[in-house]
Amino acid sequence: MRLHELLEAYLNKVEAAVAALPAYAETYIEEVLTAERANLAFRLRFSNGFLLEVSAAMVVEAEGLKTLGYRYHCQDASNTMLIRYDDTPHFRKLSTFPHHKHIKDAVIAHDEPDLLAVLQEVSELEPN
Repeated sequence: MRLHELLEAYLNKVEAAVAALPAYAETYIEEVLTAERANLAFRLRFSNGFLLEVSAAMVVEAEGLKTLGYRYHCQDASNTMLIRYDDTPHFRKLSTFPHHKHIKDAVIAHDEPDLLAVLQEVSELEPN
């Protein structure tokens, strides 16, 4: 099956960005459901001990590539959550509902993040 060019280009960008990080992939799964739909799941272990878990579902629509759902979770070497972006619909009062960001002991409004930007953000986090 040949992937839609938008989906193929996006997956290639993510794969290249992951390869350039100071991390190794514990798992990296691109589950292709159709030529226009895929799920992406991976776990990256960074040289500072941080762990980033990514889970995202995407589909090509008329207006471009759309994320159907996502969870980007980063924790430190002692398993303390540092940041997590997700679109679980449980913070209805946030202006960006259902999108939000968990930080330490708070949840804040945040638009749907770009995965490539999240990879960069996590790579720049410093251990406490």
